[in-house]
Amino acid sequence: MSLKKLRNQIDRTDKLIVGLLNERAKVILNIAKLKHKSGKNIYVPERENEILKKLSKFSCGPMERAALKAIYREIMSSSLKLEKPLRIAYMGPEASFSNLAALKKFGSQVGYVACASIADVFLEVEKGEADYGVVPIENSIEGAVTHTLDLLVDSDLKICSHLILDVAHNLLSNCAKAKIKRVYSNPQVFGQCRRWLQENLPQAEQIEVVSTTRAAQIATKEKNSACVASLLAAEVYKLKVIARNIEDSPHNITRFFVIGNSDAGATGNDRTSILFSIKDKVGALHEMLIPFKKNRINLTKIESRPSKKKAWDYYFFVDLEGHKNELRIRKALLELDNKCKFLKILGSYPVGE
Repeated sequence: MSLKKLRNQIDRTDKLIVGLLNERAKVILNIAKLKHKSGKNIYVPERENEILKKLSKFSCGPMERAALKAIYREIMSSSLKLEKPLRIAYMGPEASFSNLAALKKFGSQVGYVACASIADVFLEVEKGEADYGVVPIENSIEGAVTHTLDLLVDSDLKICSHLILDVAHNLLSNCAKAKIKRVYSNPQVFGQCRRWLQENLPQAEQIEVVSTTRAAQIATKEKNSACVASLLAAEVYKLKVIARNIEDSPHNITRFFVIGNSDAGATGNDRTSILFSIKDKVGALHEMLIPFKKNRINLTKIESRPSKKKAWDYYFFVDLEGHKNELRIRKALLELDNKCKFLKILGSYPVGE
């Protein structure tokens, strides 16, 4: 078959795709009306999870699953925009890793609010200025983001979704590598690139700033300066990529929470995050964990933080497999509530693929 005929075939297929997308959009508008009448949330994490899970079953190839997910991320982003002009808060400015995570979760068609800090992300959602917030919770190398944990203690917001972002750090500058005298980035990023920077730029001064984006802004203006940031930052701030993927570990991932005013419904593959405080006595933590063992609940994470209210008083943050509405989870949490000083369910959300 000739190239012209093949291209004509693509044109016919594209016409069908556009027609079907518009049919889908009409259905979305009807769904939006029903949600508005019943007061239901526009963004439904469990439904999002269901759609993405079905993609691999619908497809027989040759398109890869990751490519289909990327396409559908934008389709769903457009659908959200049709239902309601959502606003998503993240720790900015533009091109930060939190910005990348927000785009990965919600796509390009919703509105975004860049915040100066994680606390401001919480505040924007609490005030109703944003519908949801995207905040980092842990990095595979540097561990928990303690500021997010501390804010979850007092906030009424719920965790309704989470996502994993593969983090790739890059050395960006407008001067040659040999001329770099100062490198800007945030403390966590320096921790993730420590070995590479010592081996390749041992004489360069490392200067900590609030975000990788702020680092890029400085590097674009200051002579003999560089930053460690994302490729998106290089594009936005017109910096050259001096070295790619300079993180010390190839398995550098950051986990983010999506926070809002309600958590997600059950999908059958869920996680629940809780926090509790314990009485100051020998074996107290062991006693708190017994209800989970008794009900055969797997704990995927446990992290402690000082309460900041009393010396040697701690909160324990726990992630467990299952949804808070499952009978075995309800039993375990009820028993835990009777044993501990304070218990708070932070939210249940789909694990995803």
